Amino acid sequence: MSRATRAFKVLISHPNVPAPALELLRSRGAETIICQSVPPSREEILQKVPGVDAIYWAHYQPLNAGILDAAGSQLRCVSTMSSGIDFVDIPEFQKRRIPLGHTPGVVKNSVADLAIGLMIAAGRHFHAGRTEIERSQWKIEQINWMMGQEIRDSVIGFFGFGGISQAIAKRLQCWDVAKILYHTRTRKENDGDFKAEHVSFEKLLQESDFLVVAAPLTKETREKFNAKAFELMKPSSVFVNVARGGLVNQTDLHDALTSGRIFAAGLDVTTPEPLPANSPLLKLPNCVILPHMGTQTMKTTIEMSLLAANNILNAIEGQPMIKPAY
Repeated sequence: MSRATRAFKVLISHPNVPAPALELLRSRGAETIICQSVPPSREEILQKVPGVDAIYWAHYQPLNAGILDAAGSQLRCVSTMSSGIDFVDIPEFQKRRIPLGHTPGVVKNSVADLAIGLMIAAGRHFHAGRTEIERSQWKIEQINWMMGQEIRDSVIGFFGFGGISQAIAKRLQCWDVAKILYHTRTRKENDGDFKAEHVSFEKLLQESDFLVVAAPLTKETREKFNAKAFELMKPSSVFVNVARGGLVNQTDLHDALTSGRIFAAGLDVTTPEPLPANSPLLKLPNCVILPHMGTQTMKTTIEMSLLAANNILNAIEGQPMIKPAY
């Protein structure tokens, strides 16, 4: 790979970007302009972005025309430090022909681990069990106390079957599951590697014992999981979302959990984020909620940060980004 031919300026939107990524950029000629606000302040970003050659976007605030206008016509590229890019105005980037990168792929393993954790935690009453301890309500003398759902002999369903779902399916190959189903617009050519079957959305809902959502948030998928969808699911089913909160109508999910329409839910993503402390979902014993921790490991975060940096370096040097967003 060729080296950058001149010094260039990169706005870093968050002060906690891992040092290896900053060191890589600087070693290749970058002057890094680092925003200091946590959470990121749009006012600070708009103040510091004019005149930069690249933007390293390390949070989930809207990335749109307002930012691009403030940067100026000399802006050459942008990369997010994220897999999902539902907060980005992609048509605006396309219209201006500004290269946009992101960091899919590297997140799959850490998110897959967490998804299986949520499957177990929700299916086996981890939250309710902890609550019973705090209330001194152990009932271990009751044979049918805290009966949960096992992954063994279960039908595992995936809404979306990209890198994250496939990483989960790979891990489940030795868990003695009954079968693996998935729904996507078209069949994945490699689904045989995971002994997975492509099915309709309705069949996915009707047959899954554990249903994992790991698909992008789009106009088509927004609130895909609503009252109508939950009505088709088994009363014993466990619903897990590690994608985006917007794929779920949370009021309908609350109703499904309180009415017994479904057994339990495990969520790493919600709407909004942060989820208000008074959210009705937090009061449910059969709902395990995490604060969007899927990529929160040192290994994955450093890998994401380096990929975002290399996206920018490639674009600055006139090469295709490693992971372009479009």
